[in-house]
Amino acid sequence: MTRAVHVEGEPVWELARLFPTQGNWSETEYLALNTNHFVELSRGCLIFPPMPDLRHQSILGHLLTVLYDYCKEHGGNVLPAPLPLKLAPGEYREPDLLYLSVEQRAAIVGDYPDRAALVMEIVMGEAEDRDRVYINKRRDYAQAGIPEYWIVDPQEEVIFVLRLEGKEYVEHGRFIAGDTATSSLLPGFTVPVADVWAAAN
Repeated sequence: MTRAVHVEGEPVWELARLFPTQGNWSETEYLALNTNHFVELSRGCLIFPPMPDLRHQSILGHLLTVLYDYCKEHGGNVLPAPLPLKLAPGEYREPDLLYLSVEQRAAIVGDYPDRAALVMEIVMGEAEDRDRVYINKRRDYAQAGIPEYWIVDPQEEVIFVLRLEGKEYVEHGRFIAGDTATSSLLPGFTVPVADVWAAAN
C-alpha cells in the first residue's frame, strides 16, 4: 500500500477527496456544507462569488432599505444575501436581494425560498463576475421564471431592469444618473439612480 505523502504548504488532498468533484455535487451535499462563504450550486458545480466590498454593501444597504419601505406599504418580503434561492432541482443561486410577494412567501415550505418575484444583483467589477451576473444568472433566473431582474452596475453607473417575456428577459429600462429606475412588476416602486451611487460613496 502506498502511504500518503504530506507536504507542508500543500492542500490536504485526502480531505478534499472526501467531497464530490466539480460537476458531481448533489443538492443534499450542497445544503450540508458548513461554511460562512457565499456558495452557489449550478449544474453540479460549486460556484464561489467574490466577497462583497464596502461599496457593494453600501449599495445593498440602500436598495434593501428602499425595497423594505415599499414592502411595509404594499406587502411582500425583501431578503438579502446570504440566502440560497432554489431555481430548480440541484440549482441554487444567492441573489444580493430577492423580493417575495405575499402569496409566494406563504407558499414556501422549508428553510430556503424556491421562488421569487424580483431579484437584484450588484456587479462587483471583475470580468468573471460580470459574466456571472450579465450572462449566467440572467439565463438561470429566466429559466426559473422569475418575472423581474435588476442588474446594478456601479462600475458603469447604470441600472438595468429586465422583465421576463416568455423564457427570456427583455429590457424594461436602462437607467443612469439623473434617471429614476422603475419596476415593470411592482406598481409605484422607483429608485432614483443618483441616490444609489451617492450611497456607495
